[in-house]
Amino acid sequence: MIELFASDTPNGKKISIMLEEVEFPYKVTPIDLVKGDQFDPKFVEISPFSKIPVIKDEKESVFGSGAILIYLAEKSKKFYELDNKINIDQWLMAQMGLVGPMIGQYHVFYRFNKGKSKYSEERYYKITKDLYERLNIRLSKSKYLAGEKYTIADIATWPWIARHQWHDIGLIKYQNLCNWYEEISKREAVKKGYNFMGGGEIPKP
Repeated sequence: MIELFASDTPNGKKISIMLEEVEFPYKVTPIDLVKGDQFDPKFVEISPFSKIPVIKDEKESVFGSGAILIYLAEKSKKFYELDNKINIDQWLMAQMGLVGPMIGQYHVFYRFNKGKSKYSEERYYKITKDLYERLNIRLSKSKYLAGEKYTIADIATWPWIARHQWHDIGLIKYQNLCNWYEEISKREAVKKGYNFMGGGEIPKP
């Protein structure tokens, strides 16, 4: 059985959704980020940067949500087709390097520290809005981010858009992105993975 060390965040949900999609048995070990569980020396041994998520699979441990998704995709042989690997990798890395970090900064300044830095709120609002626009353009050309099939690139990106209510941008204004979001929201594995720590139902657009 796979042990998932995570908290109820987009990065944590990526892996719970993937585990549900590939139907691997797993158990969750919660990491309380507010209490500082991520800095416990035992956790740092498996997560050098004190970040969630991490998985333990038999004698193997893997840190970093992107690396974990690739590991699980290769292990299950699902959602990572070899003949489309370059496109999947590009959109997965776009999530890892842009969508997650930039929207994450918007959460920090706009959601959790509102009023402390007008410059930062405006900066990350504009960046998040731009990401919505670019994802919307991409999804006007293909059903999913890496093409016509659902892949780990979608699994990685979707949980960040699932926090659209925090962003005050208006997901409904971006029709292609909204359609993609709703389509993925209907998947039973996504519903279960989203609620892996009792976070509730998936937000509607």
